[in-house]
Amino acid sequence: MRWLHFIVVVLFALATAVFALQNLQTVTLAFLGFSIGAPLALLVVIIYVLGMVTGGSLFALIRRSIAGSRLMG
Repeated sequence: MRWLHFIVVVLFALATAVFALQNLQTVTLAFLGFSIGAPLALLVVIIYVLGMVTGGSLFALIRRSIAGSRLMG
């Protein structure tokens, strides 16, 4: 099961890399009155990394919460 998970993650990362490399044009990103122009590939990589960090943090928080509730219960 671990290998299947690893293969899915690698395939998703490769698909993301191919998408990023095929979309090198500059786009404008606007949020709350701020705007920035950056290559779409760079934005894809940044958003992918932010998703990994927040997803990993949330998973760790949930796992720690479950482990804590087992000790107290």
